[in-house]
Amino acid sequence: MFYEVIILAAGQGKRMKAGRNKIFLELANEPIIVQTIKVFDQDPYCKHIILPINPQEQQLFEDLIKQYQFQKNIQLVAGGKERQNSVYNGLKYVSETDTNIVLVHDGARPFVKRELIYKLVESAKEQGSAIPGVPVKDTIKRVKDGQVIDTVERSSLWAVHTPQAFRVSVLKKAHEAAEGIGFLGTDDASLVEEVGDVVYMVEDDYDNIKITTPEDLYIAEMIFSKLRYNGKGE
Repeated sequence: MFYEVIILAAGQGKRMKAGRNKIFLELANEPIIVQTIKVFDQDPYCKHIILPINPQEQQLFEDLIKQYQFQKNIQLVAGGKERQNSVYNGLKYVSETDTNIVLVHDGARPFVKRELIYKLVESAKEQGSAIPGVPVKDTIKRVKDGQVIDTVERSSLWAVHTPQAFRVSVLKKAHEAAEGIGFLGTDDASLVEEVGDVVYMVEDDYDNIKITTPEDLYIAEMIFSKLRYNGKGE
């Protein structure tokens, strides 16, 4: 059940229009990134937290780690130009000997639940790769130059979340192959798919949102209040 996690924290968050890294914005009086780290810091099965960051924000992260006195070893590493580069940098600090499973998670996704984490870890141990997602609820249209081209049949469409879970060897192989051919994927699962390995889906819930836009902050406050009221904050 033990695992390590790479929490991506180097993004600029331009769609948030906050003028700074969105993960430093507060949710329930704490920075979003603190809320996210706490999920893994308080999990006894998480053995190592790796944080790819913008090197210019190194002091900010060091101050947060000191202020909140996290229990786990949190390793700060330099993020890259793209999300994929940041994960690749983080993978260099993952051990293949102790846990054998690595999760890759968005720093702006603080509502992931332990139940999901454990399902992903177990599935990745058995299958090699496991990602969380939810069935798409809206009608999906394919659009070009402002015109609707067609309506996409949605019964097989899923919106993908994080954390994504992998055997360390599987993810390293995929990233090394992508680096070698210059392939840039939209997520880590797409790299694993590119090398021909199978990725399995684990159903998540709709609360596990990524806070990306100002509107998401309002939704996040409501989710936080609901989880706290229901006693499911962990």
